[in-house]
Amino acid sequence: MPCIAVATLAAMYPYITLAITLLKARNRPKLEIEDSSILHLRAGITDIDIFRELNNARYFTMMELGRWDYSYRIGLLGLMRSKKWGIAVGGASIRYRRRIPFLKKFTLNTKLLCHDERWFYFLQETHMGEKICSSALIKAGVTSKDGLVPATEVAIALGKEGWGEEMPKWVKAWIDAEGQRPWPRAPDKESPTN
Repeated sequence: MPCIAVATLAAMYPYITLAITLLKARNRPKLEIEDSSILHLRAGITDIDIFRELNNARYFTMMELGRWDYSYRIGLLGLMRSKKWGIAVGGASIRYRRRIPFLKKFTLNTKLLCHDERWFYFLQETHMGEKICSSALIKAGVTSKDGLVPATEVAIALGKEGWGEEMPKWVKAWIDAEGQRPWPRAPDKESPTN
C-alpha cells in the first residue's frame, strides 16, 4: 500500500507544483510583457534520474511552470480564460551546459522574446548562482476552438500592439531549420494475418 501512495503522489507531482506556482503568482508583482519571470526551484526526489541529477524531461516540466508564472503575471492567463483560449507548445530546442544535482537550488528565468504570425518564442534558462545550466527556446501558441489564434491578435488583446515583431536572427535561423526538417512517415499498416 505505501508503494501505491508514493506512486500516486509522484504522478500528481506536476499538478501539485503547477497549483502551487499559480497560487504564488497571484501574490507576486505583475510583469510587463518584456520582463522576465524568475522562479527559485530545487531538484527534489521526484525530479532526478539514476545519476542523482535533474532529469532531462523534468527540465521541460520546470520550464512549463515558468511559462505559467510568466503568463499569469503579464495577464495572459486571465485573457485566455475570458476568451476561452488555451495554449500549446509547438516545438522546443534545449542545450545543457551543467548538471543540477539532487537537492541543489537553482533559478529558472523565463522571457518572451518575440513572435511571428502564429507563434510566440520563449527563452528559458536555468542557473545555479551565476553559472548557466541550460537554455531552451520554446515555441508556443495560443489556441481557440478554431485553431491557433494569430500572435498579433493576442498581443493586441494584451494591449501590446507591435510588440515582439522584431525577431533575433538566431530565432529566425531555428525556425528556418525546423521548417526543413521532414515529418516522420506514418508506419505502414501491416496486413492482417490469420
